Amino acid sequence: MSARTLEQWLSYLEQLHPSEIEMGLARVQEVAQRLALPRIAEKVVTVTGTNGKGSTCAFLASLVAQQGLSVGVYSSPHLLHYNERIRINGQDVSDEQLCAAFTAVEAARGDTSLTYFEMGTLAAFWLFTQVPLAVVILEVGLGGRLDAVNIVDADVAVITNIGLDHHDWLGDTRESVAYEKAGIFRGGRTALCGDLNPPEPILTTAKNLNTPLLLRGQDFDLQVAAHSWQWRGVDGQGQTVQLADIPLLNLPIENAALALQAYAALGLPWQPSAVLQGLQHAHITGRLQSVAITYQGRSLQLLLDVAHNPHAAQYLAQRLASQPIQGRRLAVLGMLDDKDIQGVLSSMTDQFSDWAVAALPSPRSCTAQALESALSEQGAEVVAYSSIGAAIEAQCAQAAADDQIVIFGSFFTVAQALKWLATQA
Repeated sequence: MSARTLEQWLSYLEQLHPSEIEMGLARVQEVAQRLALPRIAEKVVTVTGTNGKGSTCAFLASLVAQQGLSVGVYSSPHLLHYNERIRINGQDVSDEQLCAAFTAVEAARGDTSLTYFEMGTLAAFWLFTQVPLAVVILEVGLGGRLDAVNIVDADVAVITNIGLDHHDWLGDTRESVAYEKAGIFRGGRTALCGDLNPPEPILTTAKNLNTPLLLRGQDFDLQVAAHSWQWRGVDGQGQTVQLADIPLLNLPIENAALALQAYAALGLPWQPSAVLQGLQHAHITGRLQSVAITYQGRSLQLLLDVAHNPHAAQYLAQRLASQPIQGRRLAVLGMLDDKDIQGVLSSMTDQFSDWAVAALPSPRSCTAQALESALSEQGAEVVAYSSIGAAIEAQCAQAAADDQIVIFGSFFTVAQALKWLATQA
């Protein structure tokens, strides 16, 4: 039994390593060897990419579960509770399970220094070994090649897309980003790429490692109609698999198509009715999440999205443009200072008639004044507030029933929105 509570453990982990991020696998591999962990599941899928990792993992986990198979998911960051990072058969792990896992990792660590993320990754692996799992899905935290989850050899490696983010760690070209993300490939094991224009390092890495690489638009693809879509791909034996008349989804269909190909490549049971149910039941908090609330006696519509880089903002803008509403769209925005703020705003300013901005509870936050200035320069109507909660309240106060309030810009922004919504409930 752990002597620390989960809150105490997390506080301890934050102070355990001198830097929040230290790329490299040597230290985490050393501790993993001391833990002597068995294989964490029968099949492992590792997912990286600039955007869409979370929804791809959610689709894949739902596909596995709907076939009656056991599944574990490790993802980051969390929104409200650390437990969200590790899910087993659809449930967040408990405080007690996490404390036991951290205790085991700490005992094996010795004098090896690990970051917060590395400790959490090994704790997740330890927890996955405590129950028999058919599939474990690992979401890369940063990059791929040197990310802690990459100490496990994936049976299927997935790259969602390649954009520019985390310049300090991954470089400032699509090629440098692609090189880091292709680091999750393994020789002789299937890899997928959902980017329609994959940078050369993805192709070269797969060729050099003799990695079978399935590309969207060639080996698998999707076609969207007015009220449905269809998918084609290949199974583990290279045979064509198809699904038609798939209902439209709330989460990005491109990521559903990628998850379908990942699932097909695993060689697991394929019951079409269960596959369709898996797509329909997939959900993820903070991604195109629609919330209806009653505020001061009025029914209002909110949309929460963690879009925080230009690629994600472009997708969000496209979704908003494709779903016109009768009223106005009002924005609530908070961002971190190390993000491409101008790149995000350039996609979004035409979507909103009014903006409310605020700083986030993070030392990395962009100030409300800086956001206000950036939007004012683009001619937007904008007011700065003391917090995301205050910004939401201001937009709710002026919103009509046919308006929509869109809250986005960061995981921190959505987390603050969720906390505010909890107070309204």
